[in-house]
Amino acid sequence: MVVTSLEKMIGLQREPTSIRNICILAHVDHGKTTLADCLISSNGIISNRLAGKLRYLDSREDEQIRGITMKSSAISLHFEKGNQEYLINLIDSPGHVDFSSEVSTAVRLCDGCIIVLDAVEGVCPQTQAVLRQAWLENIRPVLVINKIDRLIVELKLTPQEAYSHLKNILEQVNAITGALFTSKVLEERAEKETETQGISDSVHGDQVYDWSAGLEDTDDSHLYFSPDQGNVVFASAIDGWGFGIEHFAKLYSQKIGIKHAVLLKTLWGDYYLNTKAKKIMKGDQSKGKKPLFVQLVLDNIWSLYEAVLKRDKEKIDKIVTSLGLKVGARESRHADPKVHLNAICSQWLPISQAVLSMVCSKLPSPLDITAERVEKLMCVGARTFDSLPPETQELKKMFMKCSSEDTAPVIVFVSKMFAVDFKTLPCNKPRPLTQEVIAQRRELARQRHAEKLIASQGQELPEQALSGNESELTVKTGETKGIELTSQTESMTLKTVEQEADKESFIAFARVFSGVVRRGQKIFVLGPKYDPAESLNKLPSGCSAADDLPSIPHMACCTLENLYLLMGRGLEDLEEVPSGNVLGIGGLQEFVLKSATLSTSPACPPFTPLNFEATPIVRVAVEPKHPSEMPQLVRGMKLLNQADPCVQVLIQETGEHVLVTAGEVHLQRCLDDLKERFAKIQISVSEPIIPFRETITRPPKVDMVNEEIGKQQKVAVIHQAKEDQNKIPEGVQVDSDGLITMSTPNKYATLSVRAMPLPEEVTQLLEENSDLIRTMEQFNSSLNEDKKMHEINQKILDRIQEFKQKLEKNLQGRKWRNAVDQIWSFGPRKCGPNILLSKFEGYRKTVWQCLDKTTKEVSKYRDFDNSIVSGFQLATLSGPMCEEPLMGVCFIVEKWDMSKAEEQMSANRQDSEELDATEQTKNEDKVTSLPSSYPTESSSENKKLQDGSQGSPNSSEKSSKRKGETLLADCYGPFSGQLIATMKEACRYALQVKPQRLMAAMYTCEIMATAEVLGRVYAVLSKREGRVLQEEMKEGTDMFIIKAVLPVAESFGFADEIRKRTSGLASPQLVFSHWEIISGDPFWVPTTEEEYLHFGEKADSENQARKYMNAVRKRKGLYVEEKIVEHAEKQRTLSRNK
Repeated sequence: MVVTSLEKMIGLQREPTSIRNICILAHVDHGKTTLADCLISSNGIISNRLAGKLRYLDSREDEQIRGITMKSSAISLHFEKGNQEYLINLIDSPGHVDFSSEVSTAVRLCDGCIIVLDAVEGVCPQTQAVLRQAWLENIRPVLVINKIDRLIVELKLTPQEAYSHLKNILEQVNAITGALFTSKVLEERAEKETETQGISDSVHGDQVYDWSAGLEDTDDSHLYFSPDQGNVVFASAIDGWGFGIEHFAKLYSQKIGIKHAVLLKTLWGDYYLNTKAKKIMKGDQSKGKKPLFVQLVLDNIWSLYEAVLKRDKEKIDKIVTSLGLKVGARESRHADPKVHLNAICSQWLPISQAVLSMVCSKLPSPLDITAERVEKLMCVGARTFDSLPPETQELKKMFMKCSSEDTAPVIVFVSKMFAVDFKTLPCNKPRPLTQEVIAQRRELARQRHAEKLIASQGQELPEQALSGNESELTVKTGETKGIELTSQTESMTLKTVEQEADKESFIAFARVFSGVVRRGQKIFVLGPKYDPAESLNKLPSGCSAADDLPSIPHMACCTLENLYLLMGRGLEDLEEVPSGNVLGIGGLQEFVLKSATLSTSPACPPFTPLNFEATPIVRVAVEPKHPSEMPQLVRGMKLLNQADPCVQVLIQETGEHVLVTAGEVHLQRCLDDLKERFAKIQISVSEPIIPFRETITRPPKVDMVNEEIGKQQKVAVIHQAKEDQNKIPEGVQVDSDGLITMSTPNKYATLSVRAMPLPEEVTQLLEENSDLIRTMEQFNSSLNEDKKMHEINQKILDRIQEFKQKLEKNLQGRKWRNAVDQIWSFGPRKCGPNILLSKFEGYRKTVWQCLDKTTKEVSKYRDFDNSIVSGFQLATLSGPMCEEPLMGVCFIVEKWDMSKAEEQMSANRQDSEELDATEQTKNEDKVTSLPSSYPTESSSENKKLQDGSQGSPNSSEKSSKRKGETLLADCYGPFSGQLIATMKEACRYALQVKPQRLMAAMYTCEIMATAEVLGRVYAVLSKREGRVLQEEMKEGTDMFIIKAVLPVAESFGFADEIRKRTSGLASPQLVFSHWEIISGDPFWVPTTEEEYLHFGEKADSENQARKYMNAVRKRKGLYVEEKIVEHAEKQRTLSRNK
């Protein structure tokens, strides 16, 4: 095929009906990039023979070495179907779980996707994940069942078995789609119910419950994959063939004489052909007949494979002539039969034709964007579409029209920034040399050669020759001067290019949703927290990015320097890009970090942030080998942060530079990028920093040898507990039930705090609703500070109410009576999985202010309540075991006595009032005696003072608070600071008197392995503290799926070890799942006889929790209790004295 010209592509960009933005999604190694190669080869960009071997879109070196895709990359293809021409913007995405963030960036820019499935492996974990991502983004999928050749060559199935296997696979995929659809319908129904509940209660006395789930009325037939609907293609990308049922229906309708429409419906399903009656009958299974699909389609493919693999020359020739194909002698004589197969199949059933025609007929164009998707994109967080300003709601029409008019506002979404080598930009590509330039360079080379000769001979030219050729020389000198000048400028430009070549150039991966983007256009960059309602009040109506505007938070103006057509490994320059196209934008490096919304209208809201499936959890500290190269590392990490959508770059309190990545493969890629592209220095990387959490549990009922703790043991345990309490300093009272009472250093206030473990469900609930808790916190703080925050959305209030009810449901029993109404704060960072309760008299402030709409209360504790909360936040941020955050702990403040502080304050206030009175009289005298040269300043200051005193009661409160602070300040510092420290210490001691435990982060691990290597997989899992949850066999294959949980701390090198032990037959997928308590007590020592017998004097068997705790303490530079020399009598010098 001929390579399509750039002009044709630009022409097609102007017709939104003929554009298809699609991405290829699948599990790792299911054949996405090979399929992309086949589609690219149809445009003549790469050769047909190289399709599948070249992996054109895997442009990175490490992608080629590892054989997996690590980034999403786009290419534009041209396709003709009948008279209609199409422009297909194809995005290939990674399948590895570590790079699922790249899938999110690709999905956001598309209208449709191709789901690729391995015919042998079927539905895998990542297939489910990508189907869910496509569903969440409201994009339509089509299915390609790939690697069907494996059913013939590897599994050696008969056509009948292959048919039932394919049917199973289709059922599995449709089951996932069905589950997603059902959950959506039930959610919508629940929402409707809550709306109508109020109405129905008032109208009807008796309630009639409707048991139907609302699924009967909704049509979901278009969602499922079915070959007769034309949204399934059967293919083998490596052999270059693929087909939809349409192809065979057309073929056989002419041969057999059955209508095309009838064949389309019956080629897939329980139908068979009655050859005598020439009719299609139903019920092939019961009558033992071959289904149509087997008889007319699969049998032919199987017989072709059989003939070619067995080298049956006669049969091959017969097939080739009957199909009317031409196969070259080179292919037919090739030693590898696969080459011969590819040559026949790619002509008979070209995969690109099948897939691209399905894409064009079944997937939507940018014009067909649904209203639901537009509203979802425009509503950030919990805001509803109706609550947006009217100017913003107007933009929905522009989205739906996908209009490319000049009046339409430009709206572009940047899903990620990617780094390209400066040399690959179109402006820096080497251009073909013209004849004049070649002649110039030749002349220059001759001149240099002549100069060298003269210098070597050391002679001057004879004068006769000079006089004879004077005119000729003058011409030449003129020429050489010109050449010298050009060579100088060339060398100058070369130097600047070389300097810039070291730089990485960033290009934004974007899509135009409305309007026409032009090079050099000025545009607004809207950050994720930008609020159009706020800015529209401040900005003049009809303003543009070119105007001089006041600064508005989360909004910047920039110029679009370059626009590019993304062509896989290359880029092409564009002048303008109309709506509905995917493009690359240069020059946004300073304005966009990872993703952003660009618009010429300030009414445009920022799009909803991308939802990433994988959470980054693997942390490493990075430092340069040579400390002098620190600035390069910092710059390199900034660039890496911009270039990767999922990576996080932090600087910890200790000053370490930390990289947080999604997994081992992702970490390796980030480190390679840092060394070779962004920082270009040698770096040293620490061992992975493994996150832990600290918690407390109920006292155990059995000891370490599973003996019930009796009286004798209890005595020993109490004795041990007393020893532990000896660690607590004097002045801290400890009750038998773990209540800690502590006073501030100046003895003005006394606190009593108790720690209790939260039920598991509550901890989980708090973790899931952290965003909601953050919203509540923001609203409460604005209430307390009397700020006018925009009215909280009713939908959010309902969610908060529901969250409160769930908490009440889970916190039941005598201990937790009224606990939910007493919640004072959450922590750490005011939105974590720990709770602070206030159970003392005279204080009623809770986190539920947003529901009650109560304003700030007036009580004696009002000035210092924030100090207690801050102390709690600090205590939950770093626990006593190894300074890791707490999880699932409830602190109850049972007493807060401030009587002494009040006495002191009242005494001090009288003294201060007297002082104030004397100072005031002095100030008045000063004001009157001011010279006349300062009339303006003094008057303005007085005005401010008056305004301050009259304006708001808040100012007087603040001044009284400040007075309270100064009145109680003493040698121990401000009183609020003392309260913070006391509260923090009290919380830590309250934890230490309870049984403490460590919590480890856990991965869910899915392993696909064959029966013969199952034992080895189990061995590796048990060695690394893994726990198998279930094991099931995949129907129709010899593969087992093992689901297990594995601590993150033990997961490093796990994938490599499993591959080595199983000779590559098993590969695991690790995804972060949850936090789990490590059952062992990190401070445990043997006390009973059985324990001494079982564990020895010093508990010789390794205590897992203690090992983890000491490792973290060592890393943080905390004190670790361990002997430097153990068994000293065994130590001896190894070399003898001679």
